[in-house]
Amino acid sequence: MLLKVNKSLNFSKKARTLRNIRYLIIHYSGMQSGRVSMDRLKNPKSKVSCHYFIERNGNIFKMVEDDKIAWHAGKSKWKDLKNLNKHSIGIEIQNKGHFINYQSFTKKQIFSLIKLIKLLMKKYKINKKNILGHSDIAPLRKLDPGEKFPWNFLSKKGVAVWYPKNKLKADEIDVKSMRKIFFKNIYKIGYRFFSLSKKSNKDRKIIMAFQRRFLPNEVNGKITKKTLKISQLLA
Repeated sequence: MLLKVNKSLNFSKKARTLRNIRYLIIHYSGMQSGRVSMDRLKNPKSKVSCHYFIERNGNIFKMVEDDKIAWHAGKSKWKDLKNLNKHSIGIEIQNKGHFINYQSFTKKQIFSLIKLIKLLMKKYKINKKNILGHSDIAPLRKLDPGEKFPWNFLSKKGVAVWYPKNKLKADEIDVKSMRKIFFKNIYKIGYRFFSLSKKSNKDRKIIMAFQRRFLPNEVNGKITKKTLKISQLLA
């Protein structure tokens, strides 16, 4: 695979052992252009970076070496881990994002991404369950890569998880217990930043993060029967 180089010095001084790399985190850049995005990812004042950047035309730039800890995940949690930078590789995809003009991802971007993920999965023995979106690990702060990102298509290529659609028929469920069951399910999957026992004003953002990933046509922040069933199939 042909990689271009556009080095960023925004990474932790201490290198990590490659055994620490367990996750791939997908982001969108959320800025006007690829050039502006990469300039920011290189700017020492921004204190952000990524390992790989994918332009609209499918070009892949390597910005930080894999053994270095890039600053892409921020305050984040997944399963037993907090602040996933040390344990992950960050991949930024050029897209203006929700706050400028959220775009569909190009075919060239997605095919380049799939090639890159396959390479990294093989190199670091990464399980497809550990390929996550930024909003999965930071659901209270982040929306990316968002509901237009084709997770289902990635799953068909073997580089992401999805649920078996043939089992999607919703069971009869006691409405009162829906919150408890849903959050128990997504806790098993790996989501955090919520209480299993108490309702919170954070709940809606967590539900929306799950829906952006697995029910992109129904991002309403409500635990519908379909949302609940999908959480059960994945858990």
